[in-house]
Amino acid sequence: MTDRSSSPYRSTRRGRGRPATPPVPKDLARRVAYDVLRAVETRDAYANLLLPATLRERGVAGRDAALATELTYGTLRRQGTYDAILNSCVDRSIRSVDPEVLPVLRLGAHQLLSTKIPPHAAVSATIDLARKVIGHHRSRFANAVLRKVSARDLDAWLAIVAPARSADALGHLAVVHSHPRWIVGALAEALGEDLSGELAETERLLAAHNERPLVTLVAKPGRASVADLVEEGAQAGRLSPYAAYLTEGDPGLLRPIQQGRAAVQDEASQLVALALTRVPLTGPDARWLDMCAGPGGKAGLLGGLAGQRDARLLAAEVQPARAGLVARAVHRSVRDAARAVVADSTRPAWRDGAFDRVLVDAPCTGLGALRRRPESRWRRTPTTAAGLAPLQHDLLNRALDAARSGGVVGYVTCSPHLAETRDIVEAVLAERTDAELIEAAPYLDEVADVAAGPFAQFWPHRHGTDAMFLALVRKH
Repeated sequence: MTDRSSSPYRSTRRGRGRPATPPVPKDLARRVAYDVLRAVETRDAYANLLLPATLRERGVAGRDAALATELTYGTLRRQGTYDAILNSCVDRSIRSVDPEVLPVLRLGAHQLLSTKIPPHAAVSATIDLARKVIGHHRSRFANAVLRKVSARDLDAWLAIVAPARSADALGHLAVVHSHPRWIVGALAEALGEDLSGELAETERLLAAHNERPLVTLVAKPGRASVADLVEEGAQAGRLSPYAAYLTEGDPGLLRPIQQGRAAVQDEASQLVALALTRVPLTGPDARWLDMCAGPGGKAGLLGGLAGQRDARLLAAEVQPARAGLVARAVHRSVRDAARAVVADSTRPAWRDGAFDRVLVDAPCTGLGALRRRPESRWRRTPTTAAGLAPLQHDLLNRALDAARSGGVVGYVTCSPHLAETRDIVEAVLAERTDAELIEAAPYLDEVADVAAGPFAQFWPHRHGTDAMFLALVRKH
């Protein structure tokens, strides 16, 4: 009788207890990478949050930590490419392979095709891991598949599994650069490229998504300086006056971050918040609102700036747990100028026209942060943006209601998708007679080539930042 419980294909059996906690493995790096990949797949975990915590919890540091990081992020970024190759190396569709086995295959493919690890060592170490996490029988299956993968290098495999660019540019780029086809199309449209063309700039953007980004820090105004971060081993940022780059190490170990005086935040996120504060106002400039403040990055920056200008910031977040993060982010801001509250900004507790400046950092697909959260590309679907559009539309309307006459609203998304950016702003403004767009680029002097019509759009391949979008709107 076949032992179906050890088959490499999906099992439908239920009711088995949780396995006993395994002994500490010798190959710490690969085991950490495997466990994080499994959590990303089964629990919708985010690697950028789980990996550092797992490394600290297991005491993995130095070269092992560097290898675990490369294996985890490299595998996630190239997952689509590896799946297309693995699909050619299994007898059935890769979709039929057990979910416990897939991370082993992907880890092995990454080592074979995208690292300098010798092929025999990559296969041997991966199969040693496989024996521990999926058992001897299924490890033999993994061994057979990875030996097929090792027969060709990455370029040779891509020539086989990727559509010809001349016949299907979208499909070609999707496989070569490991993005879902629909995301390639959405990004190309946001860049203004003809979908029937070569998509040269789109390819540069996709390639940038697969590069390891620098960890970017923000010195909270009035509480820390860039010089403080430089003293901790960081380098001064290029764009934001509050930014610094950490080229290696765990940012959570830096004293300014432990003390709440600094945080991790992309430069584009810093600059879109700064742009809102730079728009000149006639009349008072004392009351600011952050409508979707969780987890608190922009609120931490705005709170310091508000305190320095004798203004007050109300940072609203609908989810209590995230509101707690906001409270920590704005704690001890200059003059205690910021306050975090649990509030639904689509049903605001504040009166209309109460604020001079309003930021709405709207929930979005997150397609602008695929460098930092590579797994997001596999979780989003073409309907995700459509499902978010009513909320984004409502939030921008409520932001304009909250602003006083002469006040300014900043509409921000961490996505360049036109359905979440330009289309939302234009639809809302078409419905109202009390608001008009302001050119955003003049308030971002630090950055070249950021204008997208009246809007501002950051890009990884142009600016080295996340693909943040900004629209500035003046209330009449």
